[in-house]
Amino acid sequence: MRPMSYGQGGPQSQWDPWKPNSQQQPWNSGSDDGTPDWAALAEASETRNKRRRVLFIGGGVLATVAIGTAVAMAVVSANDDNPTAGPSNLPASASLPSSGGAAPSFEPTSAPPPLDPKDFISSAKKDTAPLSPDTLFPGTRLTMGDVVYKKGATADTKNCASAAGGTLPKVLTANGCTRLMRVTYSTDGIAVTVGVAVFDDAARATKAKAQASGKKSLVNALSGKGVKNFCDAAICRTTTNAYGRYAYFTISGFTDGKNVTTKDTKVFRTGNDLAQFTVNQIHRRGQAQASAAANR
Repeated sequence: MRPMSYGQGGPQSQWDPWKPNSQQQPWNSGSDDGTPDWAALAEASETRNKRRRVLFIGGGVLATVAIGTAVAMAVVSANDDNPTAGPSNLPASASLPSSGGAAPSFEPTSAPPPLDPKDFISSAKKDTAPLSPDTLFPGTRLTMGDVVYKKGATADTKNCASAAGGTLPKVLTANGCTRLMRVTYSTDGIAVTVGVAVFDDAARATKAKAQASGKKSLVNALSGKGVKNFCDAAICRTTTNAYGRYAYFTISGFTDGKNVTTKDTKVFRTGNDLAQFTVNQIHRRGQAQASAAANR
């Protein structure tokens, strides 16, 4: 028998790309009729798809882990600085927003300045409120600190010189005194008379005060209503002051006729207390008139 050649139905040679005249054989699924095995093809395709999905899922997990690691590193890096420090990498032209809005603006006001009480007791034209010993020295008692003074007699005259002694009558007349009011207070054997001389303006009162300063100008002591005569012949203590259009004088001493010396501090205090009370009352008079004028 003649041997069969490979090209006439004998065993097919394997294709070898490195051998000349070697031919690649078509893919054979094992079916004798040459029809492709579709079930096998589908199974192979499904296997490849599963492998791809596993690769994609694995790649996604790796990407997520990588991104999370990068974010964590960024947070750790940012938290290395002082937590109370502000942003340090702002652009040169950047600025932080203001914590508040614009400051409120207000329309300018034109409120009149407050009225000065002294203006109302410095001129007869403005000082028009009722005036008497009882308006300046109200009540029956006066308390200054821990001392209580009992109010005695009062007097009021337009003849200023008649209620003054020494050089004071001449001073009052020369400066146009229009009225002289007196009141006496006493405590523990000490009495004091306050005399308030009224002028047309503050300039006249100030001039009268300057001219009357000294021991030779004095207001006459006023006795009565339980107060004996005092300072008739004895040495007494006197003071002279002025405020607004008023000049006010005090004379204080012992009701038993004893002379006052520099050691008699109670007599000095009595005169000082009544002088202070007098100027306070004159100022209150100015305050009341200034307040009334402001409310008109």
